[in-house]
Amino acid sequence: MSLLLAGDIGGTKTLLSLWRPGGERPELVLEERFASADWQDLAPMVRHFLAVAGPVAGGVPAAACFAVAGPVEGGRARLTNLPWVLDSAGLARSCGLPLVELVNDFAVLIYGLPHLDAAQTAPVREGQRDPQAPLLVLGAGTGLGVAMGLPTAAGLRAIPSEAAHGEFAPRSAAEWDLKQWLRADLALERISIERVVSGTGLGHVARWLLDRHHPGGDHPLSGPARLWSEAGDGPDRADLPAAVALAAAARDPLAARALELWLGAYGSVCGDLALACLSRGGLWLAGGTAAKLLDGLRSEAFQGPFLNKGRLRSTLEPMPITAVVDPGVGTFSAACRARMLLG
Repeated sequence: MSLLLAGDIGGTKTLLSLWRPGGERPELVLEERFASADWQDLAPMVRHFLAVAGPVAGGVPAAACFAVAGPVEGGRARLTNLPWVLDSAGLARSCGLPLVELVNDFAVLIYGLPHLDAAQTAPVREGQRDPQAPLLVLGAGTGLGVAMGLPTAAGLRAIPSEAAHGEFAPRSAAEWDLKQWLRADLALERISIERVVSGTGLGHVARWLLDRHHPGGDHPLSGPARLWSEAGDGPDRADLPAAVALAAAARDPLAARALELWLGAYGSVCGDLALACLSRGGLWLAGGTAAKLLDGLRSEAFQGPFLNKGRLRSTLEPMPITAVVDPGVGTFSAACRARMLLG
């Protein structure tokens, strides 16, 4: 039976796994985690993995799909946080693989969505999905991922998007104040959507509220917020957004307000993008916040702004929203795409 090779390539860690095509969904055979920085390139890592895992699994993979943290153009990808330049044809030759495809690590989720089971998802909003219509996946994590899926005779086709880097459009005086504060605090000429609508954005919203209401640093989150800001994007940066979510769950007023503002901005952006591509095939929410903030996504704080699109509210009302709660969805989706490559 054919084997599939799937990889989720990130700046910190890389997951490589072997799968069997299976029936309705690929079946995991084995998986190994690697520290990306320990390797000069992806090819030697893959060769090492196949030399050890291949004999155990029963052969050489017939197809491989690697989800990479960065844009992919013409079968080539330059990773955002690694000095690697990947080429699908070169990887195929170097690793002895018949078929290799590189896909952006968020766009690849499109290929996994039709095969997710109930344990990998959670309903956010009930609705009626049109299987012939486009679908949309958004993921608020460190940044904001956006991708569309178009139904074709050969299955879904993933369309990457950089919509998260559009301009953040304030809807209220509070959001306007937040945007101006971020411009000054981050020394930026413009504020993109993902500066607010992302896990990182939740941290920024909390910092803004702390600056406005507790300038003397007397709030329990003041210290963590200062350390988080000073750490920049370093690997030892504490998780301020998680601390804000925990404080909100404990009914801290400032943290609850930060989460409410963030959910409203997220819901509004989801509604805007759902209208942009008329995603009657459904809206899927992935990323690190989907499972952690499920109650918030089901609340009026998120769903009210999602639907608040004037005359187009009726277009969004039937649209189902589903959260992807499986942390391993990246490699699973890459395996689904590798199976598609076999035709």
